[in-house]
Amino acid sequence: MASVVSRSKNDLYVVMRRSALRAIVGTACSVAVLALAVGLALARYGVQTPRVHYESARTSAASPYTSGEVARLQAANASLDARVERLAAQLDTLSAFDQRLRAQSLRAIPTNAVASARTRYSNAAGGPELPPRPCQATDAHPDPQITCDNLDCLAATLAAVEQGAAQHEAALEAFPGRRPLALGRTGSPFGNRLDPFTRHLSFHPGMDLVAPTGTSILAAAGGRVIHAGRMPGYGNTVEIDHGNGFITRYAHASKIEVRVGQRVQPRELIAEVGSTGRSTGPHLHFEVRVGGQAVNPDDYLALFATDADA
Repeated sequence: MASVVSRSKNDLYVVMRRSALRAIVGTACSVAVLALAVGLALARYGVQTPRVHYESARTSAASPYTSGEVARLQAANASLDARVERLAAQLDTLSAFDQRLRAQSLRAIPTNAVASARTRYSNAAGGPELPPRPCQATDAHPDPQITCDNLDCLAATLAAVEQGAAQHEAALEAFPGRRPLALGRTGSPFGNRLDPFTRHLSFHPGMDLVAPTGTSILAAAGGRVIHAGRMPGYGNTVEIDHGNGFITRYAHASKIEVRVGQRVQPRELIAEVGSTGRSTGPHLHFEVRVGGQAVNPDDYLALFATDADA
């Protein structure tokens, strides 16, 4: 998930808030344990796993559950198991990204830009911080209705955790760290350099990726196209707004494949490499801008360097 950066590494909470992630991981683990407890309880009362064949007469004699209730509880338990498994995979991805985010030192931006991004990200929610209320233990209640209520409680709890994970996954999709060219070598890096035309010292606000004309340029993250056309000095340029203060810029294109207002997905084709504008040869000039300021794209690309299909 993306994060707008402040002067301290401990302030990387706007998009990928670590405390929220820890809460999600903790709750997910609790849900998994509760689901296991339900499974054990159901087995104790004669409600076994879906792989077991049930005989109606035997079930009714051995437990207070009817065959219909057994079928419903089996289906509910199987659904919870599948959801917990999917959620665990999501959390693994988010946790791995969070660890890389902790280890990466990103360029600071003004505090007011961070505050502004936080305001946009906020859902205007509040209230005291209280521990979650656990679902009632099923092994103390052999009553079928109570067991059903407990499964409903688990399902509702899991839904809340899934919603939180989905929000963080959406933030991760909008984090501009995917390499915009599948192939190509790094040319001029971010920072001060000798200008290729004047040979005087100048600031380069992005990084150049050298590749043949026509090479596909891909979106570094999901977002909305806010510019698709000529830009002074940049030639044919695409800009994408990823929310929370993040904008990426793709310049010198030979061809633009998107239009203003279009929503794009991570690594979607948006343009083709060219040499339009102030350029000495075919390449992509790639910028990451946070809160209106250009930052080093390498810091962001490094976060996804190990994800081949990110």
